[in-house]
Amino acid sequence: MAYQITDKCVSCGACEGECPVSAISAGDGKYVIDPDTCISCGACAATCPVGAPEEA
Repeated sequence: MAYQITDKCVSCGACEGECPVSAISAGDGKYVIDPDTCISCGACAATCPVGAPEEA
């Protein structure tokens, strides 16, 4: 199950560099995860300072 970034996102970008498959990109006001590319590894959730990425 892919991760998604919730409204808790503060657009710091910490998650983008941690994604091994480059599924994360800057969106409008928060980062977004492409669910078709996400491999549900949890690297984004582990690095996020506010806990914004959650399993969908």
